Amino acid sequence: MLDEKSLPPALDLPQPPTPTVPASSGFADSSAVPAFSFLEEARPLFSATPSIPGPVPAPPEAEAPGKTAASLSQLPNQISPDKGATPALTAPFGFQRESRSTTSSHPAPLEEPIGIEHHVPSERNLSSFSFDAGALKRDFPILRERIHGRPIVWLDNAATTQKPQSVIDRLNYFYEHENSNVHRAAHELAARATDAYESAREKVRRFLNASSSREIVFVRGATEGINLIAQSWGWLNIQKDDEIVITWLEHHANIVPWQMLASEKGARLRVVPVDSTGQLLLDEYEKLLGPRTRLVAFPHVSNALGVVTPANAIIEAAHRHGAKVLLDGAQSVSHMRVDVQSLDCDFFVISGHKVLAPTGIGVVYAKPEILEHMPPWQGGGNMIQDVTFEKTIYQPAPQ
Repeated sequence: MLDEKSLPPALDLPQPPTPTVPASSGFADSSAVPAFSFLEEARPLFSATPSIPGPVPAPPEAEAPGKTAASLSQLPNQISPDKGATPALTAPFGFQRESRSTTSSHPAPLEEPIGIEHHVPSERNLSSFSFDAGALKRDFPILRERIHGRPIVWLDNAATTQKPQSVIDRLNYFYEHENSNVHRAAHELAARATDAYESAREKVRRFLNASSSREIVFVRGATEGINLIAQSWGWLNIQKDDEIVITWLEHHANIVPWQMLASEKGARLRVVPVDSTGQLLLDEYEKLLGPRTRLVAFPHVSNALGVVTPANAIIEAAHRHGAKVLLDGAQSVSHMRVDVQSLDCDFFVISGHKVLAPTGIGVVYAKPEILEHMPPWQGGGNMIQDVTFEKTIYQPAPQ
């Protein structure tokens, strides 16, 4: 077991290089760039009028040449600072600044032309942005709650994040204006709901830099995602005497499904040790890999220690031995940019509730050549293309 007394007061984690803001980004200087604007790109995802709360400004003026950085706030779906606010007081988390009303008294949003690309820098130097705790807290209604007469101080984000007003408003808007089954009807509300649902899949694709939205599978959380992989891919590919490699850093959601599968199949679970600071011992990891290794599953970031694992090196070593790799990204996506193509992992799982999204939603990314050979895990609903009493034909991935 890891001896807590041996841990240093703080882990010396690698710091990302300081990136520069490309001139092509459209922002006059880096102070005008929302820190997490990759979460709020305005690229249209709809084949018709976007189903989003509130009015969207008409684009012609914003597309005129010679516009300044300040005028970019008038682009469709972009978020303008509060009236009278100075740049220094604008919260750096731009996606939390949304203040558009979701009441039905607003006119329908204007259609945004298809094909517009709003360029944003691919990297961010978050330390270059001023931090206004008051402005940030105002985005989260629950932080106005008082317990025993005192305001909440929320430090439990590794367990779950509180929800900004923009997320709460978007959920309310869906239930007020779009609520219907997705992919299951031809009426207007079903079309709105389906557009919203599939646009979310495309946003996740861009968020993780997957090559196709067909690589994005929605689940109820990272735990269900790992179980899906274990019971679908694992059940098909793990056999007696095969080996599954995990680490001492795992959340139990990345231990128990593999224990269960190993017990059912007669496979063997092997565990990578760590040193006194919680860092994985890569030399020992290499010794665990062999011809019977079928899967390596490990966390991108430890939920308990905050250790950032050397994911690229671990994945490359696993692939050299012919093993597939599941990367648990539940704790990483809220703190670092994730590129699943660059990582080259075979599976990547996340939970929405740890990155400001609602509880009860998660994502499995998988390479398409793997997804298409994974058998269904749970039957019924929209996973059916056609069903009779004699035969069922399943939808292709990701459905």
